[in-house]
Amino acid sequence: MTTAGKAPGQAQANLIAIPKDWAYDFLLFTHRNPKPCPVLDVLDAGETVSALKQDADVRTHAPQYRIWEDGELKAEPENATEYWRDDLVTFLIGCSFTFETALESAGVPLRHVDQQKNVSMFVTDIQCRPAGRLHGPMVVSMRWIPESLVDIAHKVTALMPSVHGAPVGAGDPRMLGIDDVHAPDFGDAIEPEPGDVPVFWACGVTPQAVLMKSKPPFAITHAPGQMFVTDMPDFAYRVG
Repeated sequence: MTTAGKAPGQAQANLIAIPKDWAYDFLLFTHRNPKPCPVLDVLDAGETVSALKQDADVRTHAPQYRIWEDGELKAEPENATEYWRDDLVTFLIGCSFTFETALESAGVPLRHVDQQKNVSMFVTDIQCRPAGRLHGPMVVSMRWIPESLVDIAHKVTALMPSVHGAPVGAGDPRMLGIDDVHAPDFGDAIEPEPGDVPVFWACGVTPQAVLMKSKPPFAITHAPGQMFVTDMPDFAYRVG
């Protein structure tokens, strides 16, 4: 079940736990690619509790996880405890669900929430800046926004750079290498309303696309759209 619209006013996070031997590469990757990978917290190797949610275990708090081996998806459990390793370093990365309450407050409708679906996500042809052994394309989330409200959506989300900030594109999806906005790579297809245009934000599922390309021996991530909900208020990540 997607966490979109499920925790209004609370910050949500993407999750990836990667072996310590790869953790510096990943930290460098996030530093070089802050738009899709804004880091909210990094845990010590083997640590399972984040300061962002002190009463939760990172292995069980997300609704669903993904288990990766050599870049291949091996399992999608609801509980990742049996797959846990003491050498795993967990990163929590900002999620665009965090700015959705602000969008709604500004009068911007959320079609995926209204339709009780996950947001649409697409692998683009934009390559992230590589770091060490890690490389791969940027993933974006897409929301159908009334054309008259695109500027407002841009202004609202630009104030929240720690959860992806302003859009990376709007209108023609081909500029990002997306052929069909009704066939997402992750998440659900969303039906637009008349006058809507597609608006794209950098997405924290990017690390999963990077796992597929770079093929580290092991990793645990959240399942797309099934986020780690924190205790942090969304306004904590607003600037200005």
